[in-house]
Amino acid sequence: MLKLSGEVFRGPEEFGIHYPTIERVAREIQQVWERGVEMAVVVGGGNIWRGSVAAERGMERASADYAGMIATVINALALQDALERFGMETRVQTAIEMREVAEPFIRRRALRHVEKGRVVIFGAGTGNPFFTTDTAAVLRAAEINAEAILKATKVDGVYDQDPSGNSEARMLRRLTYLDVLSHGLRVMDATAISLSMDHGLPIVVFNVQAEGNIVRAAMGEPIGTLVAAEEDLAALDDPAAGGAANG
Repeated sequence: MLKLSGEVFRGPEEFGIHYPTIERVAREIQQVWERGVEMAVVVGGGNIWRGSVAAERGMERASADYAGMIATVINALALQDALERFGMETRVQTAIEMREVAEPFIRRRALRHVEKGRVVIFGAGTGNPFFTTDTAAVLRAAEINAEAILKATKVDGVYDQDPSGNSEARMLRRLTYLDVLSHGLRVMDATAISLSMDHGLPIVVFNVQAEGNIVRAAMGEPIGTLVAAEEDLAALDDPAAGGAANG
């Protein structure tokens, strides 16, 4: 499961969709697809609308969040267009019904699409206010039996401090779910992390701005920060388990 935030869609711009960036992301997804890896995508909408910001400015929170869900569908359609121009079969499924532009989310149908080699793009978050698209990514990943969540960001991984303007910030290569929750690290919101922990879904946080990183993350190369259960991280260092080779 690839999670693309709205920040990824805007690229170097302040607002909206930066089409060269989306085309590059689509090309990398194509390279993963050509290797026979099944992939689905959850998209955010912060490049167009942020419900939390609108709520801070006085808009009722639930309404603000629903507007944000609609923004994610705009991004989903933009990504679908780019993927299909590269020859991939796709389906957009939304948690809020808008049948003229996308399928409603139906788990069995989503599974069938993935089995047929289609890239399924999930929009409209969970369909509920007060939940982030990170939580939606974990929820959909669990529902379609994904093996991992690839969280594409604009930084190399998870840091112990804010790396912007802080030369002492140190990137953390491996973390347990409890590390993230207890130290309040900015990986995903607490609901998403707890849900990942409950379902044993590892999370790879990596920099999507570096070309080729989506492919590297999808192919299991050691990249960015890995968040997983303590026993799974320990297994990576156990030669007897073959973990060292898998990094």
